[in-house]
Amino acid sequence: MKKALIAITLFIATAAFTTAGLWKNDKAHSQLQFTVTHLGINDVSGTFNDFDVTVKSDKDDFSDAVFELSAKTASIDTRVEARNNHLKSADFFDVEKYPEIKFSSTGIRKVSKDNYKLTGNLTIHGVTKATTLDLVYKGQTVNPMSKHETVGFQVKGTIKRSDFSLGSKFPEAVISDLVTIKADGEFTK
Repeated sequence: MKKALIAITLFIATAAFTTAGLWKNDKAHSQLQFTVTHLGINDVSGTFNDFDVTVKSDKDDFSDAVFELSAKTASIDTRVEARNNHLKSADFFDVEKYPEIKFSSTGIRKVSKDNYKLTGNLTIHGVTKATTLDLVYKGQTVNPMSKHETVGFQVKGTIKRSDFSLGSKFPEAVISDLVTIKADGEFTK
């Protein structure tokens, strides 16, 4: 009886910490997207196709999570090669000089059951700014293909491109100063 009680206690303790640890994004099921308004009348979106995200957490509700993101600026993709090349130039991201975008979280605050405010330092074009984003914990499951424990997150927010000296030659009437960011990701241990 005593051995059974110890075994049950260990099982419960282990199950309570199933989400603890280091999680990495599954690149095939993750996306880092941005949207700007062009000429004040139309939204144009793009993605960064080469990025890595890690999530460290010791709590099963991720209320202590630490997020780290690194995206290669040369991986920008707006589905138009000429526009991609212009965005890679010194007019915008200057990918030769600033090859990465980085985000390091500095805090997380639970707003409701699966909703959080994620604060951190965002570095783009050599400029670092404190940024607050909306984070949604989308849930946890076992991937039937890989058999790995998998969690999902969505991050949304808005930044000003002028805060990062991006495209300063282009007025807001041409390209909006506000840039919407949306990231969706699946993560495995």
